[in-house]
Amino acid sequence: MTTCNPQFPILPPRDTALHLRLLQTTDVHGHLLPYDYFTNRPDCPWGLARLATLIRRARSEDGAANCLLFDTGDFLQGTALTDLTAQPGSGWQAPHPVIAAMNQLAYDAATLGNHEFNFGLDWLTGTLSQARFPLTCCNVITSRGDSPAKDTTLLPPYLLLTRQMRDTSGQHHTLRIGVLGLVPPQIMTWDHARLSGRIDVRDMVESARDWVPVLRAAGADIVIVLAHTGVDPGPGRPMMENAARALARLPGIDVLLAGHSHKHFPGPDHHGITGADTAAGTLHDTPCLMAGFRGDHLGQLDLTLTRNATGAWNMTNHHAALLPAASAPPCPTLCAMLGPAHAHTLSLTAREIGRTGAPLHSYLALLPNNLALQLVNDAQRAALGDALADSPYSDLPLLSATAPFKTGGHGGPSHFTDIPEGPLRLRNIADLYGFPNTLAGVLVTGAELHDWLERAAICFHRLSPEKPDQPLLDPAVPGHDFDVIDGLSYSIDLSQPARYDLYGALKHPKAQRIHDLRHAGQPVMDKDRFVVATNSYRAHGGGPFAPLAEHGLIYSGTRPVRDLLATYIAARGYIRPASRPTWRFVPLPGTTVTIETGPGLRAHPQDITALGATDLGLTEAGFLRLRLPLSAEQPTLAHPEPAAYMMR
Repeated sequence: MTTCNPQFPILPPRDTALHLRLLQTTDVHGHLLPYDYFTNRPDCPWGLARLATLIRRARSEDGAANCLLFDTGDFLQGTALTDLTAQPGSGWQAPHPVIAAMNQLAYDAATLGNHEFNFGLDWLTGTLSQARFPLTCCNVITSRGDSPAKDTTLLPPYLLLTRQMRDTSGQHHTLRIGVLGLVPPQIMTWDHARLSGRIDVRDMVESARDWVPVLRAAGADIVIVLAHTGVDPGPGRPMMENAARALARLPGIDVLLAGHSHKHFPGPDHHGITGADTAAGTLHDTPCLMAGFRGDHLGQLDLTLTRNATGAWNMTNHHAALLPAASAPPCPTLCAMLGPAHAHTLSLTAREIGRTGAPLHSYLALLPNNLALQLVNDAQRAALGDALADSPYSDLPLLSATAPFKTGGHGGPSHFTDIPEGPLRLRNIADLYGFPNTLAGVLVTGAELHDWLERAAICFHRLSPEKPDQPLLDPAVPGHDFDVIDGLSYSIDLSQPARYDLYGALKHPKAQRIHDLRHAGQPVMDKDRFVVATNSYRAHGGGPFAPLAEHGLIYSGTRPVRDLLATYIAARGYIRPASRPTWRFVPLPGTTVTIETGPGLRAHPQDITALGATDLGLTEAGFLRLRLPLSAEQPTLAHPEPAAYMMR
C-alpha cells in the first residue's frame, strides 16, 4: 500500500499544462440590450445581450470550470435604462437591471469605474449589495493608514478566488486566482460634491505596488489586476488617470485587464506607444486586454500555465483577442429577463416634455453657435438665476458654460445627438445631456474666464495659414472638453498653439488663442467679476480645467442638470431656438480645414450651406468629411453682442 506524507504532497509532472481562459467586459455603460434609447433604434451592434452569446460560446469551448469572467467598471451608468429607470422615483421596484444581468451571467469578479460614483455613495453601496459576484477596489479608502496595505478600503482590497480546474491530461488542480481592483483617483474631482469628506483615494500604481505582495503572500498562484484605466503614452506621474503602462511594469502582476478610455487593446488604437505590443497583446510584456465600450467587444485572453519544480504555476503562453459583439445574436434568455425593465424605460422616455421649432443636433457642436448647446446653457442660467435671485451676487453678470457630449470619436459615426423639429421627449432630454452632473455656480474673474476658454480651445489643431485641408480637430481631445461660455463673445486664433495639454498642464505659456473677449459689447478686463452656471464635474476641475470651485463655489445643487433642462422646457412648452453669435474663428486667409462628423448631417443641408462647407464624402469608418474655409469672408459677429444676462 502506498502512503503519502501530507506535508509533502505529490506534485503533477512539471510539463503538465493547464489552459485558463479569461473573459473581459468593460465600460458597458448600461448598454444591456442592442437598443438605442435616445433614437429608439433597435438591433444595434453592441450590448451585453450580444456579449452573453459570446460568453456562452467561450465557456463551452474550454470548459466553464477553466473560464473566468471579469468586468473592469463603468457598468451602472450611461443609458436611459440605468440613468432613469434604475433611479429613485422612476417607479421601478425590481433590482437594478445591470446587476441582475451580471448575476445571471455569473461574473467571477468586478471592479468599479469612475461612473459608478455618479449617483452618490449611499446609492452605490445599496445597489452593489444586490450583486451575487464579488467586487474589489484597493485604492478607494475610508480610512488612510501609514501605507496602502494598512488602509481601510470601501470594498475588499483584493479577492482570492479558489477554483478547481482541469489540466490537459484531465487531472484536476486547485488554482488560487488573486484579483486586485483599481479606479482613477480623479473620482474625487469628478464627483467631488458627492464624495468629499466620505472617502479618499490613493494613486493606482502606489496602491498596486503595496497590495500585490500581499496577494502573493496570501497564496495567489496568478495575479490579475482589474484596472479601470487606459494607456497614457506619456511618462508616468503621480495620480495618473490612465496608468496601464505603469501598472504593467510592476513586478508580480501576471495579467492586466484595463478600460476607461473606451479604446481597444490589442488593436490599432495603441500602435506606436512605447511598451505596447499590439500583435502580442502585451504592455511591457504583461498580457493585457481592453474591450472597448458599450459592450462592443468581448475580451478573451487564453493562458497556458505550467508548474515548475517547486509547484508554482508559471504562465508559458498566452493569446489575446477581442471578439466583436456584432458577430453574435442577442441572448434570448437575457433579453427575456430584461424585458420588464426595457418596457419601463420605453414608457419613461416616451413622455413628451415640450416641443422644439427647430432641429437640435451635435454634428457641428465643435463649430460656432450650436443650438443644442445654447438650449442647455439657457436652462442652466435660468436655474442658477432663480437659485441666487436674493443673494449678494444677483447684480453680477450671469454666464453659462456647457460642452457637447456626443461628437463621434470612439463612439463612431452614429454617436451624435439628432433631434428633429417637433415633440421633445424625455429620451431627447437624456440625449442632450447624457451625464448625471448637478448644477454648480462659480464666481470668477475676467482673467479666469480667459483661462477657462484657453483650456477649452485645446480641442483644435494648430493651423498653418494659407495651407489647404488641415485637420481641424485633435482626436486626442474628447468633445466634452470643449466648453462654450454663453453670454460672452470671443474669437479663437488657431494660428497659435494650444496653451495647455490634455491634462491641464501649461505647455505654451505665451500662447493666446482667445481674442476679443467681450461681455455686452465691452472688453472683459482681468478684474471683472462674473457668475458662471456650470456643472459639478467642471466646477471641480474635470478635464483640463482649473478647479475653480476650490475658491469660487457659490452654489452647489442636488438636481441633475438633465432634470433642470426638462423643467426649463416643460415650463415653456414650446421653444424655438435661434442662433446667437457667441464665438468664431479668427480668419486665416487662404486656409481650409477638414472635419469628420456624422453622415446624418446630410439631412440638414441648410447647415452645411451656412458654413460654406463642401461635402467630401464618407471616410472608411463611415464619418462624413467636410471642407470648411477659414478665410476673411467667414461670417463675423454682429454688434451689439449677445444680451447681458443678470440674475435679477
